[in-house]
Amino acid sequence: MGEDKRLAAVVALAQGMAAAHTPHESWRAAALGACRALDGSFAALSVWERELGRLRVLVNVGERRPDEEEFPEAESYPVHQFPEITEFLHERWAGGGGPNAWVETAEGTAAGTPGYFHRRVAALRRRGRGCCVVAPVVLHGRAWGELYVARAVAVPVFGRPDADFATVLAAVVAAGLAQTERLEEAHRLAFTDALTGLANRRAVDVRLEEAVERHRTDGVVVSLVVCDLNGLKRVNDTLGHAVGDRLLERFGSVLSLCGAMVPGALVARLGGDEFCLLAVGPPADDVVKAADELCRRAAELELGEGVACGLASTEDAVGTVRSARRLFRLADAAQYRAKAMRADRPVVAGREGPDDPVVRLADEPPGGRDEPGERRRFRGRRP
Repeated sequence: MGEDKRLAAVVALAQGMAAAHTPHESWRAAALGACRALDGSFAALSVWERELGRLRVLVNVGERRPDEEEFPEAESYPVHQFPEITEFLHERWAGGGGPNAWVETAEGTAAGTPGYFHRRVAALRRRGRGCCVVAPVVLHGRAWGELYVARAVAVPVFGRPDADFATVLAAVVAAGLAQTERLEEAHRLAFTDALTGLANRRAVDVRLEEAVERHRTDGVVVSLVVCDLNGLKRVNDTLGHAVGDRLLERFGSVLSLCGAMVPGALVARLGGDEFCLLAVGPPADDVVKAADELCRRAAELELGEGVACGLASTEDAVGTVRSARRLFRLADAAQYRAKAMRADRPVVAGREGPDDPVVRLADEPPGGRDEPGERRRFRGRRP
């Protein structure tokens, strides 16, 4: 490959990774870009998991064999079985050496170790490939993993210039991975509540809009739990905000635990003492069970006074749900009713007959929310 083509390949690789929106997209763009740049038939990107002492494959691209999934769940290799990795990770790199790539072929033994038969050589033969180039990936000054590109049998094997080029490609991949990490961190900060580590209101708004759209087009069940942690103001006023923050953190943990009862549920802190749980797909009764458990566990929190919990689901008799706003108003109205009744169980919209008071409150004109009426009567009731 000429210099101009190689420069174009480097640019294409960098652009492909820059366009990725998720880690999976970034890994795939890295492997595909390197495979094309080196005229390979197959490529993989793997990460070194130090704590487990293994190299885990993140993505396989190109001409894959039946045992090679694109994004494998459990394809990993103990590092101690690959002396060339161990030598790089623990000796050459730690001693200040450079992250230079090397070549293996299906014809020979490992360079520098007469008589030793590399596992990579066996793998090449087993999978019908003629050669491979392995390029260590160094990220933030540490050995991160490796880029692997192979060619088929009966085509020219990789040479030293290819290995040098693979070293350059690995550096470009490392830069792309660093960018992906920064984007992931920015996304996490934008959609995460700093105190509890749960999702925040912005994340809920985005996910709820998507969920209601799926309900409108495909009939998917969408359920929303809105809850208000009782007693937080008293704790803040009498014991200080640091103690109040610990109460919020503990409740966040309880909410996360109960949310795990519902597959795929999103748990979030909306702000202040308000939290929510969003479920897309599971039956409403499954979400009610999780909300019941939440109320039970919240009542046992030290210093807390339980939780007011309201739930609304498109599966219940709440009328047509065409917008995220209406489902939120329904859950919010149910939560207000629970708070007014000092209920120790969740109030579920649409389960009190044809003239359900929660549905009626939710569908009031916005101006009625601040006027004497349904909500004020809720607040004044006792169980």
